[in-house]
Amino acid sequence: MFGTFVSLMFLNTLTPKFYVALTGTSSLISGLILIFEWWYFRKYGTSFIEQVSVSHLRPLLGGVESSSTTGLFASVNGEAEPRPSVSECKVWRNPLNLFRGAEYNRYTWVTGKEPLTYYDMNLSAQDHQTFFTGDTPQLRPEDAVMQKAWRERNPQARIRAAYQAIEMNHECAAAYVLLAEEEATTITEAERLFKKALSIAGKDINLLVYIKRRLAMCARKLGRIKEAVKMMRDLMKEFPLLGMLNIHENLLEALLELQAYADVQAVLAKYDDISLPKSATICYTSALLKARAVSDKFSPEAASRRGLSTAEMNAVEAIHRAVEFNPHVPKVILIEMKSLILPPEHILKRGDSEAIAYAFFHLQHWKRAEGALNLLHCTWEGTFRIIPYPLEKGHLFYPYPGCTETADRELLPCVCVPEEELPFFILFTAGLCSFTAMLAMLTHQFPELMGVFAKALVLFLFVMGKIEGR
Repeated sequence: MFGTFVSLMFLNTLTPKFYVALTGTSSLISGLILIFEWWYFRKYGTSFIEQVSVSHLRPLLGGVESSSTTGLFASVNGEAEPRPSVSECKVWRNPLNLFRGAEYNRYTWVTGKEPLTYYDMNLSAQDHQTFFTGDTPQLRPEDAVMQKAWRERNPQARIRAAYQAIEMNHECAAAYVLLAEEEATTITEAERLFKKALSIAGKDINLLVYIKRRLAMCARKLGRIKEAVKMMRDLMKEFPLLGMLNIHENLLEALLELQAYADVQAVLAKYDDISLPKSATICYTSALLKARAVSDKFSPEAASRRGLSTAEMNAVEAIHRAVEFNPHVPKVILIEMKSLILPPEHILKRGDSEAIAYAFFHLQHWKRAEGALNLLHCTWEGTFRIIPYPLEKGHLFYPYPGCTETADRELLPCVCVPEEELPFFILFTAGLCSFTAMLAMLTHQFPELMGVFAKALVLFLFVMGKIEGR
């Protein structure tokens, strides 16, 4: 009785002014929380409330995950991917980057937009300066001109510098490389200039590898795929220690175009190794080979009734493994963003840039395998039932790095970066802020009425609590 009396006395002390102050304060606090949540999400790519919940509250509630790496993925590789010693957000040269004059510039002519960011082109300039300094201890005059040419922001200034270097020395191979990359408006013309550069390259290993690789890519683009495959194989045999250039990724794409799946499997057997760095090309090509073996007869309804066969399970596991490595690829492939953006000259492994580059060249191979896209569509999201907190803990690979969005926005035109879904807590905070703001406005306009409503609501909850207690 005494508790009931105190509660009723408390209700009588609540005045309309109190309700106005209470709802106004609640609206202000929730608004500040929403602003902070939004700022934190834009800066770090995750919700602050969710991060605190995952990092601090979940362990207290007994939600700590086992440190074991065995599970669904164990049958794919047998062991987990070791954590890398290099930076999580290291930028890599795109093995299949396009030609600026013959391909990237065509996009600019058609759309009036720049396909490459300044950051991406600056990285390429640094690459070229490193590749083409020459083996001589002293920089020759034409080499000094080319060093400056790679740093020029204006394409015409770079081309003029290349011609200046050729005037100084008609056998300046680096100058012909620049003209093949930037002035040639067709692949055929680029191939002619690369052949000229190859004939005068001498024994400069960096120049030889770069030129031979680009010549192989020219042959691939001109439809001479078997010739391109031979050139790539010869290059890998001639320079076996240059695996970091990822020439095998060019070879995989060309072999897929030939539908030489046994040869693709042989390349994967060598490079899809636990001790070697992974890429979207390696992981998704492995998934594609397993998927094409079952995808033509795969039916989600039939699989749910009878369960997955061994071959189907292998395919699903391979897809989950690939999605864990780069979760952006399925969205890019399934919504076909290829028409929206060209791949950059550099990529961030596990990021949007790598996903866009992979999809640009490999979407056709997934389409060619009957039912493969359907299998990918039906199964890829299952990955996140196995790793619900990919930023905190991985399964076969190290946890997904949280810095990829910032790096990708430097590599990709901002209009083309796929929009991320907003975390639940930001949506929840936005809804709470809107609700309290509406209550504050109604209380300000109708203080007496809202006071009566609030008292009735509190009294109702109090009575319901008493009834439940009995």
